[in-house]
This record gives sequence, structure tokens and C-alpha cells, in this order.
Amino acid sequence: MAAPGNAEETQLQEMEEDAAMEREMESEEEEEEEGMGVESSDDDDEDDKENEAEIQRLEEQLSINAFDYNCHVDLIKLLRQEGELLRLRKARQKMSELFPLTEEIWLDWLKDEIRLAQEEPSREKINELFERAVKDYICPDIWLEYAQYSIGGMGSPGGIDKVRAIFERALTAVGLHMTKGATVWEAYREFENAILSTVQPPPGRVPSCEEQELLNIQLERIHTLFRRQLAIPLMDMETTHAEYEEWSEQGVRESVSNQYKKALQQMEKCKPFEETLLVAEPPKLAEYQVYIDYELKEGDPARIQITFERALAENCLVPDMWAKYTTYLDRQLKIKDMVLSTHERAVRNCPWTMSLWKNYLLALERHGTDHQTVSDVFEKALNAGFIQATDYVDIWQAYLDYLRRRVDFSKESSKELEELRAAFSRSLDYMKQDVEERFSESGDPSCTVMQIWARIEALHCKNMQKARELWDNIMTKGNARYANMWLEYYNLERSNGDSIHCRKALHRAVQCTTDYPEHVCEVLLTFERVEGSLEDWDVAVQKTETRLNRLNDQRAKVAEKEANLARLEEEKSDQRRKAKAEKKAQKKGQRGNQVGEKRKVEHDAYPVDWDKESAPKRQRRDVDPGSEYMETETGLYGRKKPQKPGPPGAKKAQQGAAPAEQRQQEEKPELRNDRNSVFVSNLTYTLEEPEKQLRTLFESFGPIKQIRPVYSKRGSFKGYCYVQFESQVSVPEALKLDRREVEGRPMFVSPCVDKNTNPDFKVFKYNSSMEKHKIFISGLPFSFTKEQLEELCKHHGVIKDVRLVTYRSGKPKGLAYVEFADEAQASQAVLKMDGMVIGDYKISVAISNPPSRNMRDQPGSSGPMAAMMPRQVFGSRGRGRTQLSLIPRSLHRPSGSTGKAENGTATKRIPGAASAASDTRFAAETKPLSNSDFARMLLQK
Repeated sequence: MAAPGNAEETQLQEMEEDAAMEREMESEEEEEEEGMGVESSDDDDEDDKENEAEIQRLEEQLSINAFDYNCHVDLIKLLRQEGELLRLRKARQKMSELFPLTEEIWLDWLKDEIRLAQEEPSREKINELFERAVKDYICPDIWLEYAQYSIGGMGSPGGIDKVRAIFERALTAVGLHMTKGATVWEAYREFENAILSTVQPPPGRVPSCEEQELLNIQLERIHTLFRRQLAIPLMDMETTHAEYEEWSEQGVRESVSNQYKKALQQMEKCKPFEETLLVAEPPKLAEYQVYIDYELKEGDPARIQITFERALAENCLVPDMWAKYTTYLDRQLKIKDMVLSTHERAVRNCPWTMSLWKNYLLALERHGTDHQTVSDVFEKALNAGFIQATDYVDIWQAYLDYLRRRVDFSKESSKELEELRAAFSRSLDYMKQDVEERFSESGDPSCTVMQIWARIEALHCKNMQKARELWDNIMTKGNARYANMWLEYYNLERSNGDSIHCRKALHRAVQCTTDYPEHVCEVLLTFERVEGSLEDWDVAVQKTETRLNRLNDQRAKVAEKEANLARLEEEKSDQRRKAKAEKKAQKKGQRGNQVGEKRKVEHDAYPVDWDKESAPKRQRRDVDPGSEYMETETGLYGRKKPQKPGPPGAKKAQQGAAPAEQRQQEEKPELRNDRNSVFVSNLTYTLEEPEKQLRTLFESFGPIKQIRPVYSKRGSFKGYCYVQFESQVSVPEALKLDRREVEGRPMFVSPCVDKNTNPDFKVFKYNSSMEKHKIFISGLPFSFTKEQLEELCKHHGVIKDVRLVTYRSGKPKGLAYVEFADEAQASQAVLKMDGMVIGDYKISVAISNPPSRNMRDQPGSSGPMAAMMPRQVFGSRGRGRTQLSLIPRSLHRPSGSTGKAENGTATKRIPGAASAASDTRFAAETKPLSNSDFARMLLQK
């Protein structure tokens, strides 16, 4: 005979053997029916091996990270599928210790355990399991299962009373549930009707007095249930009223009818909210918020509580909802058991939210919980895994405040005081070691915890020596340059110390303060006026004057430097404007040469005969179009550049295409300042028919007035263009195409804004500050697509946007941003995804906190990578040093300094002739050289 302790395990093993035998029998039947023979058995064995391998993998993963919620769920599903009852029970037990279980998991667990219950001890364990289940969430289905299971134990002494007690608790918990509460009421009435049938006498027999009394009591119970239910607003309550009228032989009392009408009116008020919830998509957070606000205005505590519970059953990972609920319970109901249990559920569901733990500690202290329980909760909070360094400082402050309130400072020493000092010391070590190592930053740069400790030592313990030691540590942590820190220390000495240390503190402040030194100097002089001697006054005046004079000199130097920089920038701006004006005038001059007088060719080797009458028309009579001479842009004739051989027709196409495109570009108006336009860039240079392709992309946003691709002088596409719509309404819609992939490259679409008149305009559309609802993922495989990333992240919340970071060429960087619906979902994703392995890559996940963008990252700069890349050294012709310069050696001169920078590129100075005048050399640097300039340079060889 097995021992009592092993009876349950023996029973589980027998059930596993029975389940295995059933599977074998089913497998044999399938083999006989389908004629599969041995092959079916082999397939089942392979499936069993695969499932076992997956189970072992999940168990190993949980041994590494026990807080992997999805891993727990997958393991439970596999074990239940395989019928591993012992391992299944342990897996469920481990998960329930860390997380609240969902309604589905609890119901499956309870049903499995109920099938195993054969003896009374097992029934008690199942009752304990039900008690744990009803504490996680307010769920009508679990309460119904609990009541129905308790009905099976009515044979024991007091069984009927136990069932009634469970039904009453169920009514208290979920009886007000607008849509599902009626099922609990109906189940309760059915139970009482079943009891009624047992106490009714057989037909034809007159009941005794005792039997009649029992019958009347039971009838009154059912009447009472009907009356209580009809006084509560529930959906479809008209059916219950009709059922009561039919059941009651005496009819419905007027008082009951009046209560029913009031409840019906209340139900009609709540019906729109319930109908909205029925048609809304989960998790229905916004709809529940509106419903809760309505109930808060109505002010019925019971209805407010059930509405909160319904909302949290579907939004258990929303910290704001838990905070709102616990705040209401703390301020309105103030029932200890209800308040503390809700706080506990809140931190179990959202352990990463520091404010919930902080409020939990306050609630424990408010309701007089013992010190050990408060300390245990605080230790759990430290292990919860907050997402910010400042969260740890805040939770330590809450716990230290609690410890300080326990101390009786009228005693010189006590156990509580020593515990407070030890906690302060431990908090400083914790923030220095754990917090700074994890977040690479101090969560308490102003040393707030240390300041509070110093105040307590000075004010309550009268220990100024310890307070001064603490302030020395505060100042050595980089706070000595702030005036407010010195004044805080001065005020502490002023209230609890002596004038000597006050004077020392102010003298040190005058020497160290860098943000508001004048204010510190003024405080020192005021202090000496009130308490100092003449000698003290003279010393203070001398120190303050010396400090302020030195400070004024530093400020003057900084101002002078800034003025010089501003002047240089202004000069550069003037030079740019002059160069642009000269370039514009030169272009106008080239176009106006048709009506002006031709320059004479300075080289006698190329004479040209002109007809004086037709000279204004700029027509040439004796130059053959096929000869090797041509008219240049400056109006001179010179030898053509030798052209590289190409395919037939290429030369002709090049001669016709580029001028036509250039003319088209010059004829079209400038679009940069047009509010109806967008600027499209980062297109591939080899894009064929860019105007046609872009029209196909943008025409869906509205009528397009014109599209102007920008071409080089050679006729090649430069990779950007302007798109002008007929209406300004089309621009915001067109901006949505930003980052759309076009022939393998992300296309940039931005507003068409003139940067010269709007230098502060920023094209970068993404936020550069911390975004708690968005996560940043690094270390992704380069082949990972947006769809794969969305599939990976959708299990952790509602995804609003997914953005893969790429180079300008479209090649991925292995980085991504994923935006969730709220902060809770993003925090949950960080906890579950950080360190996840994808293929051969281990990803890192954190809350999005982009670094601030410096000047090089601003629009128009060389890009965010410019600061990290070494500057390329150019040779005499703007190429790399290793490339050859094809200028004749007689003209080869050392390259001058680079000119002014425009649009992120440096303009190189063109070497001039040695004997040219300064104005000629300046002109050569600012505009292209003509044929005559080259001729002069060659003749001066």
C-alpha cells in the first residue's frame, strides 16, 4: 500500500499510463483504418521527440530568465498536449508565483485538477486553488466554476451553507457585472430551487409544521434573490422580471416594482456604454476610460469598483489604469483588505512601474502593516527591473521616508535609528554600484538622498559633524559649481550650525560657483554686514571683488571671441552673396552677348570673318558645323575637347539632350519657396524618366502642376527634384511618401523650404528626446524585413509603427524603432525581448532615447556620420592625392587654401598666373577662366 504522501503522485502516474494506453489504442485504430502500419507509429514517435525537445528547450530558457511570460505559456500548452500532468502542475505553479494567470489558464488548470480529485484532501487543495484564482482577476466564469464545484461537496456537514457562502461572495464580487452578472444570479436561484424540491412534501400529503416552516423559509430565500436581482441594473433584466411574475403566486410587490423601475432607468443610462464595449476591438481601453469617468461622477462605490475590475481584466498591463484604481481605493473606500490586495495585484501585473510600488509601500504603512512585510515588499521592488535610473532613487526615497517615520528621535539611540542610518548607507552603495553600472549614469546627480540624510542628522540627531561630512561628499560629486547647492548647505549651517562654518561655506562658494557667482557674493556680503567684524568685511569685499573682476575678464574674452566669430560669419555670408550675384550676372551676360559686341579672338591662329550687318544676331557664316572649332559659352571660338568614342548616336543625343533639359530647367520657375511644393531627394542617379515615375507616385495626392527634375550640365540626373501641386492640401499627404523605397533606395520627401531665409527649419521628422512608448532595437540581422520585425513584436502589444534604419543607399544598419500604443506595452517588450537571439544575432532592446542632434546632423550639413569620418585630403584638382593631375607642369602650382564652404562642400581656388594682378587673380578664383585667360597663361610660360 502506498504512503499517504505519495497517493496523489501514484494517482497522477496511473492517469498518465491510462492516457498513454488510450493514445496507443487510438493509434492502433488509425493504423487499421488507414492501413498506415508502422509508418504512423514512427510519425507519432518523431512528433513526441520533437515536442520533448521543445519542452526541454523551454525549461532551459526559463531557468535562465524566469520572467519570460510567453515561454511559460508555451510550456504549459505543450505539457497539457502531451499529458505530462506532474510537470504541467509544476509549470503552472511556477508561473502563478510570478504572474497573475489569465482566465483561460486558470479554468484549464482547475478543470484538470477537478478531474483528479477523488478524495476529500484533494477537494481542500482545489478549494485553495479556487481561492487563488478569484484573487487574480474578477472573473464571473471562475466564480461559477467555483460554485458548481462546491455543490458537489454538499454531502459533507454544513455543505449547503458553504455553497451559499460561495454564491454570496460571488454576488458581491461580480453580481453587478452588467453583462455577465445575471448568470451568477440565475445559478444561485437554480441551486435554491433544487433545495426547494427536496423540502416540498409529496403531492396529496399535508406537510407538518416543521416541514411547512422549512418550505416557507426556502420560498422566502428565492423571493429574496429575485428582489435583490431586480434592484440591480443588469442587461436583459426584463426577462428576469417576467420570470418572477410567473413564478410568484402572490404577484410582485409594489416596492419591488419601484426598485425594478429605478434599476431599469439606470440600466438604460449605462446601456450606451455597454453597447460601445460590445462592438469595440480589444483591449477597449478608451471605451472603459469613458465608462469609468461616468461611474465616478455617479459616485456608486460598488459600480465603480466592478467597472474598474472589468477594465483591468482586459488591460492588466496598463499602469495608469492600476494607478487610477488604487488611488480611488486609497482615498474613497479605505478598506484594508480590498486596498492592499489591489495594490499587490497592480505590482504583479506591472512590476516595472515604480509609482505602483511606491503607492503600495504607502498603503502598507497607512494600514499599519508590520515592518517585515513592508521590508519584503521593498526588496521585491528593487528586483522588479525599472527602466530608468531615477526610478530606483524614488523608491529608495519612499522606503527611507517610511523608516524615518518609525524613529523616535527623542531617544539618543534606538534600533530604528540605526536601521535608518544603515538603510541610507546601503542606498548610496546601491546607487553607486548597481544603478550606475546598469544605466551608465547616476540616477541622483544632485545627491538628494544624501541631502536628506544630512538634514536628518543635523535637525533630529544634532550631529553636525556627520552632516558636514555628507555635504563634503556632495560637493566632491560635481555639485560645487552650483550656487543653489552652496546656499542649501549655508542654510543648513545657518539653522543648525555656527557662524564660523557659515562663513567658510560662503567663502568656498565664492571661489567655486560658476553659474550665479554674483548672487553668492551678495549673500556673503549680507552675512558679514549682519554678523562680521570689520576685518571679516574687508576680507569678504576683497575676495568678492577679485572673483568678480576675474569673472568679468573671462566674460569679456568670451564676448570678444563670439563677436569675432560673428564678424567672420558675416564676412563669409557677404562673400557668398557677392559670389552668387557675380555668377548670376555672368549668366545674364552670356545670354545678353547675342545683342552685344563680340570679343575679338586674341590668338591669330583662329581668324574668323564676320558680317558686320549681321553681327548683332550672333550668326557665323564661315565655320563648318562639322569642323573642330566651336563657339564657347563666353562667345569665343576655340578648339573642341576631344570626345571619347561611344556608341552610334550617343554624341548626337548628348548634344541635343543636355541643352534641351537645361533650357527646360531655366524656363521653369523656382519652386523652393512655393508652399504647394515638396522636395524629393536621395533618388538613384540612373533613374529612367524620373518625371514620369514621380508623377505616377504623387498624382494620387492631387493634381500636379509640374515636376522639375534637376540635371547636371552634361544632362545626367542629379538625384533630386521638385514636385509642385495645384493645391496646398496635397503637400501633407505627399510627405507620407517619405522613406518610400524607389529602385532600392529610400526616397526622401520633405517640405520645400528655402534654408537661406529659414535657417532654423528642421527636416528631421523624428523625435530626438526620450519616447517611452517606443523601443530601440539594435543588432538585428541585415536581412531582417519590416514584416518580420512586426511579426516578432506584435505579441507584446499593439504596434503603431515600425521603422528600419537604413543608409542613404537603402542598405539596412541593423537598427529599428518600434512604436507601441502605450508605455506599458513598450516596457513589457523591453523586458521580454532584450537579449533575444535571432539566428546568429543577439539583439539589444531599450526604450527609445535618441542622442541630441549636433550641428553636423542638422539639415544642410554633411550628415550625422561626418563627425565620425576623417576628412578626405584633396589634391590640386579636388581629387584624392593618389590621382593624377592633368594640368601641364608649367601651370601646375601649389593649391591654395580652400575657399568658403557652401552646402557642405569646399570651393577650391583655381591657380592663377604668377604675374596677374590681384583683381584678376580674385576674378579667376570666383568665376571660370575664359579662353583668353588660358591663352595668356600659356604665353607667359
